[in-house]
Amino acid sequence: MAVDKRAARLGVLAVVATLLFGLVGTRLWFLQTVEQEGLQEEVNETKRRTVPLLPERGRIFDADGRILADNKRVLTVGIDWDVIRRSSDREEIFNRVSGWVGVPVEEMERRFESQVYSPFLPMPVAEDVDERTAVTLLERVEDLPGVRVIEEWRRVYPYAPLASHIVGYMGRITAETKDTYTEAGYYLNERVGQFGIELSMERELHGEWGYVTYEVDKSSRIVREIERVPAVNGKDIQLTIDLDQQQYAEQALETQLKLRRLEVARNGLDPETNFVERFFPEYPEEVPYKAPAGAVVVKNWDNGHIVAMASYPTFDNRWFESDLGGGKFEEVFPSVDANGDPIDPDESILVNRAIQGRYNLGSTFKPFPAYAALVTGLLTVNDTFVDTGTYRMTSIDEGRCNSGLVRCVFRNATCSGTGRPCVYGEVDVETALAVSSDAFFYSIGENIMVENDYGPVLQEQVRLFGFGADTGIQLPFEFDGTVPDKELKARYAELGVISEDEGRDYYTGDNVQLSIGQGLLSASPLHLAVSYSTLANGGFVLRPEIIKAVYAPGVPDGDEPGYADLTQAQFAEEPNVRGDLVRQIPFPGEIRDEITTGLRRVITGPGTTSDYYHSTTGEKLFYYYPDSAIQIAGKTGTAQGLNNYPWNDSSAFAAYSVDPEHPYTVSAYLEKSGYGSQAAAPVVKCIYLQLSGVAPADPVVLSDPLDTTTNLAAPEKQLADTSCYAGRFSSVRATE
Repeated sequence: MAVDKRAARLGVLAVVATLLFGLVGTRLWFLQTVEQEGLQEEVNETKRRTVPLLPERGRIFDADGRILADNKRVLTVGIDWDVIRRSSDREEIFNRVSGWVGVPVEEMERRFESQVYSPFLPMPVAEDVDERTAVTLLERVEDLPGVRVIEEWRRVYPYAPLASHIVGYMGRITAETKDTYTEAGYYLNERVGQFGIELSMERELHGEWGYVTYEVDKSSRIVREIERVPAVNGKDIQLTIDLDQQQYAEQALETQLKLRRLEVARNGLDPETNFVERFFPEYPEEVPYKAPAGAVVVKNWDNGHIVAMASYPTFDNRWFESDLGGGKFEEVFPSVDANGDPIDPDESILVNRAIQGRYNLGSTFKPFPAYAALVTGLLTVNDTFVDTGTYRMTSIDEGRCNSGLVRCVFRNATCSGTGRPCVYGEVDVETALAVSSDAFFYSIGENIMVENDYGPVLQEQVRLFGFGADTGIQLPFEFDGTVPDKELKARYAELGVISEDEGRDYYTGDNVQLSIGQGLLSASPLHLAVSYSTLANGGFVLRPEIIKAVYAPGVPDGDEPGYADLTQAQFAEEPNVRGDLVRQIPFPGEIRDEITTGLRRVITGPGTTSDYYHSTTGEKLFYYYPDSAIQIAGKTGTAQGLNNYPWNDSSAFAAYSVDPEHPYTVSAYLEKSGYGSQAAAPVVKCIYLQLSGVAPADPVVLSDPLDTTTNLAAPEKQLADTSCYAGRFSSVRATE
């Protein structure tokens, strides 16, 4: 009898169906009980959108409340990453948005591929769109899924290009700094400080992100606000910089550099050839000065505040907030010249030479070997030295000197019109500073080393004034400077800067060169300002301060355009009334008076008479300096340039006020501009006359709009009245 197979099949199907329904039921029970909470959260998340809230960046003010860096509200169009991950979706949405915002699809694609934008924020496709476009895009949310309009801030610099090297500029987070910023909670889309105060005070200026969470419908329309954590805006920063003095310093520096380009260095006849051949036969009788660059620092020696800091060439920091596409950036800030070669370092723009300059100081360094000799007992204020125009080292035997392997004889600078070294006769510390006797300081360089068992006594003493170390100013990329010693020479030999033979040891001849500010000594104009301030205030090495105050966010605008109302400001930190004391160095009154009197004579005379009357190095320049102006003590310096060509000589001058009611120190350094008394000293003189209210100054006004059609990094500056440059027997050429 045949078995009814249909019944068996139905039975199997019933069992399978029962098992399946059981599994489904079990799964439903599991979802409704065990995983209910997690699933509900997932559903809620699909109905929520969290939008980060960008903090407004803190503003930057000058000492009088002028707004040096401000913010402008801008609208940016971005697209959620989720809707552009697939290439087909991306192409479609890019094509739809492109026409509205005027950005090519290719540019949007480039941004997508660049990987420089945060995955947690919409990818920006157009910045600074107008309100009308923004509203139109938001009204078409169904046609443009994932398209957002984001409120952001763009930096503006109302007084640019003034103080651009100090204030700095902003830019995108770079690959090198990406990890640092993301770990600190930054988004990759953000612009951050790249230079100046914008960089050094980035954390204070930035603020803290907030966020708002919305419930949205299936078309991403906002239904309601669920949670809001407001952003904390950045703190406002007030600088010690006075824009009136800053403008004058920048004008005086740039104008003088351009004047020096009209002057020439003489390639005179060499007395060693009986005045038949020129010192450098391959060059003509006159070679123009290049005068490409320089820097000025104005410092309050009583409290350490930096009043002005100028660097040339300069730039307008608004370029970095402009659209520099299509090769425009390279036109304004070229890295190569017309021949395709690397740009001449002399013409580098984005360098703050006031703190980054690496300069020989020449004779402006001489007060510090003088201090070292006096404070260590090598000399007293009554000791004298007979300057015959040359100095022969006595610690090296005659045979080694005559072999030519060791330089034993050093000469003073050449006296004008004679072609021979100047002869100053009997001089003490005071007079040696006044007339700048190299031979006197050569003797210090040799004897302070020999009489101290060849130890680094001179180095130890000059380092007390801050040489060879960064000053601690709150600006980035400061140069530490170098004071030559055995370790430095060994390192330079290893790097190939000097030969292996030179790097084997530190020799007496090295100390002789150091004593006049030459050799491997290097420092910045800020180092000069700090060290001369220490001479002025009696031995207190103060950290140079450029931050005057840090305020709580939201200092309101003042009634006058371009100013903040500091009367309504609230301190976020204790105001910086006086710079930190780095150290106090021993400075007996007798030593201080000897050095200051010598530096006063640089300005006022008299000089000294040996073979004939030798005026002091600043006597002629300051001949008509009025008694009503701030009275100063100072020192000229001429740093020998490449191959000892006189047209490569750089000019230095530093001075400090002897009036405690006007405690200003001013240092200036003009590259490849000639003698210290002819280039740098006139700049310092003009600044003191302006600080005294004697020299007229232009009023500081808000900037005109940036001219983006030019290729100039900054418009030219011109001192309105250049008569302050002139001295006795000298006049000032017009720059036109």
